[in-house]
Amino acid sequence: MLGFLVPDEYVASVYDIDFEGLKKRGIDGLIIDIDNTLVRWGAKTADHRVVEWFARLEELGFKACLLSNNTKDRVVKFTEAVRIPAVYRAAKPGKRAFRKAMSAMGRNSSTTAVIGDQVFTDIYGGNRLGLYTVLVMPIDEKEFITTRLVRKLERAFLERLVRQGKLKKPVVKSQL
Repeated sequence: MLGFLVPDEYVASVYDIDFEGLKKRGIDGLIIDIDNTLVRWGAKTADHRVVEWFARLEELGFKACLLSNNTKDRVVKFTEAVRIPAVYRAAKPGKRAFRKAMSAMGRNSSTTAVIGDQVFTDIYGGNRLGLYTVLVMPIDEKEFITTRLVRKLERAFLERLVRQGKLKKPVVKSQL
């Protein structure tokens, strides 16, 4: 069970992901969380830097799909600028939404990575399907009260993995 909580990579932000390394692993499909992964929690739209990031992904040959537990209205509004498929009300870490996202991209578990900021939703959900998982540090501390409580467990778990040498602590290279 605990193995399903360990990300394959841990980086400071989406801007620090080694996309060439993912390509070398045969990964060309990306399932990406929105809140506190791409933008601050509650941001209605993608800023110019996120839009440019998605354009770069496309240039590199990646397919992408957003996967969010948020509402249809929130997710659809966000996709207007990035123009990629999205799955809303995903009920992460449930497997169904991850499968739906892979299907929307025409990808399978061996060619797909999950990028998100939460161990117990994004990483756990992706690992349960054998996807490559990339954990990013949350952009902001503002989020649902329940998420803030879970973050305390998450931080303790990640610190333990770092102490045990099972995970490398990310170096903050970029600023959002």
